[in-house]
Amino acid sequence: MAIMPPRLLPGQPDPLGATWDGLGINFAVFSANADRIELCIFDRGGRREIARYDLPDCTDEVFHGYLPDALPGLIYGYRAHGPYQPERGHRFNPNKLLLDPYARALFGQLHWSDTLFGYRVGAARVDLSFDRRDSALAMPKSIVVGDSAAWGDHRRPNRGWSETVIYEAHLRGFTKLNEDIPERRRGTFAALQEPRVIDHLRALGITAIEFLPIQAYLQDRFLIERKLCNYWGYSTLGFFAPEPTYLADAEQGGNEVRAAVRRLHEAGIEIILDVVYNHTCEGNEMGPTLSWRGLDNASYYRLFPGHERHFINDTGCGNTLNITHPRVLQMVMDSLRYWATAYQVDGFRFDLGTILGRETGGFDPGAGFFDAIRQDPLLSRLKLISEPWDIGPGGYQLGNHPPGFAEWNGEFRDGVRRFWRGDAGQRPEIARRLMGSPELFDRRRRKPFASINFLTAHDGFTLHDLVSYAETHNFENGENNQDGHSDNISANWGIEGETDNPEINAIRDRFKRALLATLFVSYGTPMLLGGDEMNRTQRGNNNAYCQNNGISWFDWSVLKDGSAVELARLVGTLTALRQRYPSLRSAVFRHGLETITPGIMDTAWFDEQANELTSETWTDPAARLLALRRATKESECPDVTLLLLNASEEDRNFILPEPVLNWTLEADTANPKIERSRFGSNEIMVVSRSMVVLGAIIEENT
Repeated sequence: MAIMPPRLLPGQPDPLGATWDGLGINFAVFSANADRIELCIFDRGGRREIARYDLPDCTDEVFHGYLPDALPGLIYGYRAHGPYQPERGHRFNPNKLLLDPYARALFGQLHWSDTLFGYRVGAARVDLSFDRRDSALAMPKSIVVGDSAAWGDHRRPNRGWSETVIYEAHLRGFTKLNEDIPERRRGTFAALQEPRVIDHLRALGITAIEFLPIQAYLQDRFLIERKLCNYWGYSTLGFFAPEPTYLADAEQGGNEVRAAVRRLHEAGIEIILDVVYNHTCEGNEMGPTLSWRGLDNASYYRLFPGHERHFINDTGCGNTLNITHPRVLQMVMDSLRYWATAYQVDGFRFDLGTILGRETGGFDPGAGFFDAIRQDPLLSRLKLISEPWDIGPGGYQLGNHPPGFAEWNGEFRDGVRRFWRGDAGQRPEIARRLMGSPELFDRRRRKPFASINFLTAHDGFTLHDLVSYAETHNFENGENNQDGHSDNISANWGIEGETDNPEINAIRDRFKRALLATLFVSYGTPMLLGGDEMNRTQRGNNNAYCQNNGISWFDWSVLKDGSAVELARLVGTLTALRQRYPSLRSAVFRHGLETITPGIMDTAWFDEQANELTSETWTDPAARLLALRRATKESECPDVTLLLLNASEEDRNFILPEPVLNWTLEADTANPKIERSRFGSNEIMVVSRSMVVLGAIIEENT
């Protein structure tokens, strides 16, 4: 911009953010407690401030102004004037350049410096002191984005929940070591367009990929000082901007994200984003002033009543966003709608979702956040998943979220692990998990899909490490192995870590296959941790949040031969099996009350002798065998499946329950190379720590 006008025009208070209308840019930013807000314009290098304006008008606590003739690509930031009174929750410091909370792209990187803090670092009065140094040179800047991309007749895959199979992955680690992808594209959105990546997902039967946070996030100072990094990204710096380091071509910006979405949608794969609206990267009262803190700390964050200097920390990350404030809730909703429209994403997984439902009296399934989403004509139709816990009072709320939300089911993870490990008295527990955890979700007309079933996730052991390590090995994190979960319900089967012992490796492989089979034959929505299908290991690290290296990256070379090939093939077999038989993915909860075909109820339980279970046999602590027969009429002909589970240390013979059916042997986790075939016997051997799946389609005229 060659000539800068002497002042801004009043502009409009809506929409919030920086909006180009073809003739200029409207700026609007919320602050209930600021006295005035300045707009700072920077040169193309983002280092030199070339103009500064007061936003000339304020409507309903929104400061706004209009810069005529300005174009997309303009680099800017804000400075907020107001009281610096930490005891009352106010931390205004106009010496600190602030990111626009609605910035749709960021320019440059944050360079850690004491100038980023609103107080004088090291001062005797700590955060009650005031720092007068300018932070602009250390700060990234906001960029005005045109958002002119046209989606045309593009349509989402709109996968039904009952057919959904989720793959959780880190965007960088997923492709960083894939040598079939040009090196500059690896670990970026551009890599997701590559046929090798899409073909792999389709072969696995994946219908949705859930990415760890891809919104712009902060590299924490304490990690940089340890020569580590924030790899997972749960420290949001911008709720509307893609993480710049995930772009192969910075000039393409959001268009690179859109191209990846298009390619995945063309393959029938949906995109779910893991989003962090429970806290920001600014931390507690000792954290930096980067955006929200400097614009209106008392509105954006939950503060202790009567002690507003301090932050409520139900997140464990230093601060908690004040979602009960209408403008903060609006920011979250606007961010969700933006990703759903500008990038056409198909759903969201809400990190520490319990916090989003916290009202004054604690967690409330009728909280404003849930109500706002459930009535929204766009967001309510997307896939909505909550992580149903936080560290605050009453933080574990599994099963208590409202209809329309699915929830990560930690009870499934723990119950399945205990059963296959051989723990005593697990028959009732594994039965509940196989049936979709009805004691948790069968209420308020919710359906089995509400249970997001998983064996492993980014936070914890990988599947390979689950069967290889009894203890955590997190020393690389620099916290003396004191971080991460201590109770992993894992087993190493005789040797800690990797081994060449064939007997131990055979047990480990059977254990993995049995776990995977359980995941895919259970009611609910299966979620596979990315890399588990290729024996990915983190070398016993169950908290690799700071490991942007081979500990976290996927090793694609193992898919050329060996056990990883068999494991990936098994996943594809299981997902295909799940689609073939509706009785493995029922759209409704079933309780053994409906007759599907003569002699066969929708659900029936047996022991290995084909005897129906009684109250005594259900609670037998030594029982580690179980047979489950399920049937549905959801397709043209009734289908029946029989699951035979042997979690004992010995091979056991199972007698098949009456009536006699034309069974097909669909899977045997002890023998993954066996092809599906007709099975004419009335009994079958089930190897120790393995599962057999039989299926039958009952023709109506038989």
